[in-house]
Amino acid sequence: MAIMKFIVVSLVMVAIVLQSGVIECQPTCSASLSNLNVCAPFVVPGTANPSPSADCCSALQSVDHECFCNTLRISARLPSLCNLPPLSCAAN
Repeated sequence: MAIMKFIVVSLVMVAIVLQSGVIECQPTCSASLSNLNVCAPFVVPGTANPSPSADCCSALQSVDHECFCNTLRISARLPSLCNLPPLSCAAN
């Protein structure tokens, strides 16, 4: 369950970064992150089907780990870059 919550938070942050244009990834990084769009229905809170599809899992598996981690690091900095307080998420 904790892994799923991490994946959900991670995908939401990736979507935010992609939408904001804060990062300039290499083309392969941007392409692999944009492939995660198939996971969007599974990261919205209150979704009727919280289990990711095979397409989502495949897209997540194909994302370069360095690209994904760098995107998460950058997205975690977004609040400070926007002069906002840091985000605090529940640990459950």
